[in-house]
Amino acid sequence: MNLLRQRLGERGVLMADGGIGTGLFARGLESGESPEIWNLQHPDAVRDLHREFLDAGADILLTNSFGANRFRLALHGRETAVAELCLAAAALAREAAARSDRRVVVAGSMGPTGEVLQPVGSCSPAAARDAFFEQAEALARGGVDLLWIETVSSAEELQVAVEAAAATGLPVVATMSFDTGGRTMMGITPEQAIMLARGLVAPPVAFGANCGTGPAGLVAAILAMRRVAAPGEILVAKANCGIPVFEDGAVRYSGTPEVMGRYARLARAAGARIIGGCCGTTGEHLRAMRAALDLPRSDPPPDPATIERLLGTLPAAAAGRGRTRPRRRRRRAPG
Repeated sequence: MNLLRQRLGERGVLMADGGIGTGLFARGLESGESPEIWNLQHPDAVRDLHREFLDAGADILLTNSFGANRFRLALHGRETAVAELCLAAAALAREAAARSDRRVVVAGSMGPTGEVLQPVGSCSPAAARDAFFEQAEALARGGVDLLWIETVSSAEELQVAVEAAAATGLPVVATMSFDTGGRTMMGITPEQAIMLARGLVAPPVAFGANCGTGPAGLVAAILAMRRVAAPGEILVAKANCGIPVFEDGAVRYSGTPEVMGRYARLARAAGARIIGGCCGTTGEHLRAMRAALDLPRSDPPPDPATIERLLGTLPAAAAGRGRTRPRRRRRRAPG
């Protein structure tokens, strides 16, 4: 039995951590810098961020390795540093977990390549698979408990990322990101996403949604997955902390601790068993989420009206309003 399933069996629901990029920006990371290079240049800042999440009650720590693949690191001239950065990321998270008074799951974070795969784009599946395996193998050598693929938009990238990660022999968790139309940028619905994951040669041990447009849309995506989920499938919810706004020269997120606490409880009621925060989520938000998840479980699955009343406007498709705007492929930053 892997540690994730063991801890789920003990606690029922696990809380994942918050936004790594957000936390490092608060510690001095500049726009345009690579968060992953901070594993070598500013390891104390990364350690401090992991401690913040653990002190708030996180059961799962993601490594600071979201963009540590050769494609994304090439933007910083560090495409040959994949192994070095992933090993450092794993070591920092393992060190933080070892200092905790509870058993913490360390997950090796793997974000998208930033490329568009064939047949839509020019990046071959083989090249993407090689990049993902290079990252996954280094994280595995670094001692992570599992590999966590996140913010994926296309079926092709999901397939090669999961295949590459599973080749290490470690358990794999995967999440896709859904936008204001209730679909990924490549047009996949939550229902289609979980069926895609289930049909892979090595299906993830847990699957769900992350990032996106905020708590309301994330809960709606989990509800949609729940409708087609097979018995025993573990759903993951890791929402952005509201909507980003630019204030006083910095990006801030609209979600308050109170809102994120309500999100955690609604996500659990919707069927998620792993619940965390993505972009904008700090230790303060996680504390509110921890408090909400520690309350007795008694909520029924929320309907759209309840989600909008407690969390804000739903994506058009989730609220039954249809999709009207065109979809574009765009790159995301971590947390």
